[in-house]
Amino acid sequence: MNIPMLLQHPHRDFLKVLLRTLFRRYHFIVPSSTHLRSGIPCAQPVSALGLHHAKWMLPSHGLTRTLCLQTTLKEQTEGLSDKEQKLVAELYTGLIQGQRACLAEAITLIESTHNRKKELAQVLLQKVLVHHREQEKLKGKPLAFRVGLSGPPGAGKSTFIEYFGKMLTERGHKLSVLAVDPSSCTSGGSLLGDKTRMTELSRDMNAYIRPSPTRGTLGGVTRTTNEAILLCEGAGYDIILIETVGVGQSEFAVADMVDMFVLLLPPAGGDELQGIKRGIIEMADLVAITKSDGDLVVPARRIQAEYVSALKLLRRRSGVWRPKVIRISARSGEGITEMWDTMKEFQDVMLASGELTAKRQKQQRVWMWNLIQENVVEHFRTHPTVRKRIPLLEESVLSGALSPGLAADLLLKAFKSRD
Repeated sequence: MNIPMLLQHPHRDFLKVLLRTLFRRYHFIVPSSTHLRSGIPCAQPVSALGLHHAKWMLPSHGLTRTLCLQTTLKEQTEGLSDKEQKLVAELYTGLIQGQRACLAEAITLIESTHNRKKELAQVLLQKVLVHHREQEKLKGKPLAFRVGLSGPPGAGKSTFIEYFGKMLTERGHKLSVLAVDPSSCTSGGSLLGDKTRMTELSRDMNAYIRPSPTRGTLGGVTRTTNEAILLCEGAGYDIILIETVGVGQSEFAVADMVDMFVLLLPPAGGDELQGIKRGIIEMADLVAITKSDGDLVVPARRIQAEYVSALKLLRRRSGVWRPKVIRISARSGEGITEMWDTMKEFQDVMLASGELTAKRQKQQRVWMWNLIQENVVEHFRTHPTVRKRIPLLEESVLSGALSPGLAADLLLKAFKSRD
């Protein structure tokens, strides 16, 4: 459940307590018709974000936000030591100069779960964001083309990326690949094998491959992937590929951070249209049937025809682009050049219509709320009173002595009653 929906939930006081604890630097204006009091006092700062002023309007019919943020780099760096400021400055300078080592270290910093390093990461990201906006104003268009790649295991995603990536670097592009590997639910470990499957591309100085573990994140997109994209663009990479884990409804996450979503499908997999969820097909801007060579040409053509027919029945997400289905082979190279031409056509059409700009703006809002939701849940779980009661209530739910709904109510009341 996201924050806007919480006002329609029976536990309105839960949101009120969260506002008290999480947003000291926010100023709230709340109409008397709501269940929240005006001028809610707050206790803790959101120092990692460096925010110091905001206004929230909460009408009774829902949550409407007027968010006015005044953030400066000076304010963000005030709390840093000289050593920390020097580190951030060195990373930023090396990053915008295209130094791969600085890019790698910067991504490691944003992936850190250490609280202080999270704050340093946000300062670095803000500096990169300012540089990013200045460069986009000079060029008059986005700095990079963001492409999400998904497909079932065995579809040949890594093989395709290596061939496709080499073709792009030979044409003068700088390519960054953010390959997300599944983590073990038992050990928490990850093989991070994508880089080993792209041996030629990993040696290319115009390509940067960054494998990252999912850490249990559904859809294979970690919370820092969006920030890693920004860092790669700041380092001068003009094409960003995000390879995600598997196929499923959770793959909507990648569609909320890329310009174009490409679905790679193998030519032989039984009942194909039943094997792939409708939701993921609806999100695809381009469907590519892989391994279309040799004995697999005939089944690849059949599957292409099936998906062309299926896409006609789905509602179009764009007013200027109709999803296409093509056949490719990373082994023979057939269809790869045509696929890139189709992707450039998509980018040009979406830019000209203004849909790409609107899409990116919407994505930023979606990811802001996703991050807020993650942090709110984490704050709730780590609250001392709630943390003490969770084991007992979970045991009661497992034994059937307590319903999940009542257990949730008790935890929410425990969280609220601390004041």
